[in-house]
Amino acid sequence: MSSLKIYGVAQSRAHRTLWCAEELGLDYETVQIHFADGTSKAPEYLAINPNGKIPAIRDGEFTLWESMAINCYLAKKHAGALWPATLEGEALVLQWSFWTVAELEKPLLAILLNSPRFPGRVPDPATVAAAEAGLPKPLAVLNAALAKTPYLLGDAFTLADLNTAAVLNWGVMAEYDFGPYPHVSKWLRSCLERPASQRAAAR
Repeated sequence: MSSLKIYGVAQSRAHRTLWCAEELGLDYETVQIHFADGTSKAPEYLAINPNGKIPAIRDGEFTLWESMAINCYLAKKHAGALWPATLEGEALVLQWSFWTVAELEKPLLAILLNSPRFPGRVPDPATVAAAEAGLPKPLAVLNAALAKTPYLLGDAFTLADLNTAAVLNWGVMAEYDFGPYPHVSKWLRSCLERPASQRAAAR
């Protein structure tokens, strides 16, 4: 039995952690904790993540929550192509990961939650408009970076790409038009078509 347990479902932020584990070729167990069925608020899970959110992991005796922190931990522990070998490379992974959460995650989630993917919800046009208004500037920054190199840190796919693409996938799910950002569109498609991403999405 694997010592690594990933708590969550692929239709959530847990997808980025499942994707990371798949890229690394890890042996792990998925524990189905869902944000919508009450399992994330059960006492047993709150003992793992007191925030009642997913994902979280238990790696042997070590417990960790927050998806970006989890991914950095896994990628650095299991040294390979995802985690850069230099201090500068590590810093750039953190830069893009933190930037993505700060600049892209909230508006893209707002657009997704007000999309046809959630038919039981009543869309809020004002929320969508505000979210869409906040995206052109950071997407232009990302597009400019990807105009220089195929991936965020150069010629190779790293955790910076995984963490950023996993968040932008919410825009894909909501059918957001990335067409005005051709370098982002091409890069995002190549990231999400990676076999590890596909396997994670099917978990």
